[in-house]
Amino acid sequence: MDADVTDPAVLRLASPVSPPDGPRLCAELTRLAAAGATEIVCDVSALHTPQLAAVEALSRLRLTARRTGCHLRLHHPTPQLRALLELTGLAEPLGLGEAP
Repeated sequence: MDADVTDPAVLRLASPVSPPDGPRLCAELTRLAAAGATEIVCDVSALHTPQLAAVEALSRLRLTARRTGCHLRLHHPTPQLRALLELTGLAEPLGLGEAP
């Protein structure tokens, strides 16, 4: 276990997100959790034109965070990403709730 993992740990999504990115991101989240992180901040600010691959990756990350006992929080979601997550029913599970 790494003692130098800061809480919250940061996981950044790069654009564009492709289907193979989901498992890789989940493996990174699992590694952060195993190193002692209890809160993961997922920086999604680069997702200016989000697609369903990004939604799938975020959904997988949410499930992985739950399985590892971590709290996942999205940081800087664009209005487009918020709208897509709302449309798919994932805004609330990902902690977005109402738009600011």
